[in-house]
Amino acid sequence: MSSCATILTGTQRPVQIDSFPSGAKVEVNGLEYGQTPLTVQLKGSSTAPIITIKADGYETKTIIPPSSFNVISILNLGNLIGWGVDIATGAMWTYDIRYYKVELTKSQR
Repeated sequence: MSSCATILTGTQRPVQIDSFPSGAKVEVNGLEYGQTPLTVQLKGSSTAPIITIKADGYETKTIIPPSSFNVISILNLGNLIGWGVDIATGAMWTYDIRYYKVELTKSQR
């Protein structure tokens, strides 16, 4: 079987983001995704995305979700094409934490 992680686990992982107060704007790598509570689909990568949570009157919070090796990729064994596909699609990496609850602090301004 080739590209095992791509086939068995897909190339994106759902990460749920919630905040207090709710309704904060969520950006991933500078692109707006919506307001909390929100589930974003993040592509696996060895370089983690930067998630920013913003609300008027509150300090901005930043999350950099830690990722780790997706052990399903081991099923590629000696198949170099399978390893290459898993690397190219991001399926070789998974996110360790899939739910974030962020408490925003009132701005001092």
